[in-house]
Amino acid sequence: MVTGNASPSDTSSLIDPASPCTKVCVIDSVTGWCLGCGRTGSEIAGWIGMTTRERLALKAQLPTRLAAMAQAKS
Repeated sequence: MVTGNASPSDTSSLIDPASPCTKVCVIDSVTGWCLGCGRTGSEIAGWIGMTTRERLALKAQLPTRLAAMAQAKS
């Protein structure tokens, strides 16, 4: 989401997304994804160093991951 006259490469106008952590922090042995947020261990550890765009891109993937884990368990 770029606002005003900012160029697409300008991330200063993007709102830094909050961590998707739900305080569950259990990694699924099959997928390698956290049962709470859907991130991998390396994505969790690397969150603080990610750019806003990287965080937004990762957060966009999480609903699909969580749905896949839920479907696999049912």
